[in-house]
Amino acid sequence: MARRTRNTRSLAGQAVLITGAARGIGAELARKAAARGARVALVGLEPELLAQVAAELGPEHLWVEADVTDADAMAAAVTRAVDVFGGLDVVVANAGIAPMNTVATASARALARTIEVNLTGAMLTAHAALPEISERRGHVLLISSAAAFSVLPGLSAYCAAKAGLERFGDVLRLEVAHRGVTVASAHPVWIDTDMVRDTKAALPTFKATLDRLPGPLGSYTSVSDCADALLRNLENRGRRVFVPRSVGVVAAWRQAIIGALGEKLVLTQAKTAVPQLEQEIAALGGEEFGANSVERGRRTAG
Repeated sequence: MARRTRNTRSLAGQAVLITGAARGIGAELARKAAARGARVALVGLEPELLAQVAAELGPEHLWVEADVTDADAMAAAVTRAVDVFGGLDVVVANAGIAPMNTVATASARALARTIEVNLTGAMLTAHAALPEISERRGHVLLISSAAAFSVLPGLSAYCAAKAGLERFGDVLRLEVAHRGVTVASAHPVWIDTDMVRDTKAALPTFKATLDRLPGPLGSYTSVSDCADALLRNLENRGRRVFVPRSVGVVAAWRQAIIGALGEKLVLTQAKTAVPQLEQEIAALGGEEFGANSVERGRRTAG
């Protein structure tokens, strides 16, 4: 059980809305929050899985099918949660996707959709929930990534979205402080989720690159351990969550990592790895998302 401090708030009786809650980190966080006594609204695009998780949690919880990039749908999801729970204390913007491509091999749609879901979707989630969160002087948790302050070939749009989400959270924190609302951003590295497993399975060069990453940037964390770290944030309402905690050192040294010297080291490997990676991408036959992604099979021109 997580150790509690005097600044820790109990989740018992709290109303928590989590996006991307059908599987992975979102579903596990929902389970752990419910076990702490929270009432949880699970939001996502996979109704069967959402229903399964909600049924597992019990009748006092609910699920809502909604696309985080649809402002009206998110407003409706928040309204549904408030109607059932009587209010909203915490919102977790967790929904995210990661395409399997470089900029040169990507479709315009995949690049734009990655930004739309990971950045715009999180912003719309916070926007929809903010009036209700403000009523209860609640908490907003934005699931960014260590990709917000590191770089890796094949993750251009993902890194851009997560870096933008961190900055969005930092500004939002200033804007809502007078309302008594707190805002945090979470920065996991590699979590054992479907999204990570799908990419590693489809792209051997990507897997080999991950295996060579030094220190915290090459670490893996279980979904359960990641959800534990997020759960602690819902209770202590700090401004940052690093998973694992050693990633905080990387964040502090971000300018060295993404600056000229760090880039020079990465470029040496990238000149060999990227051509190999793009050959593997070409062999996927135009599919840009992993086998378990809700974006799988959605293609448009560009």
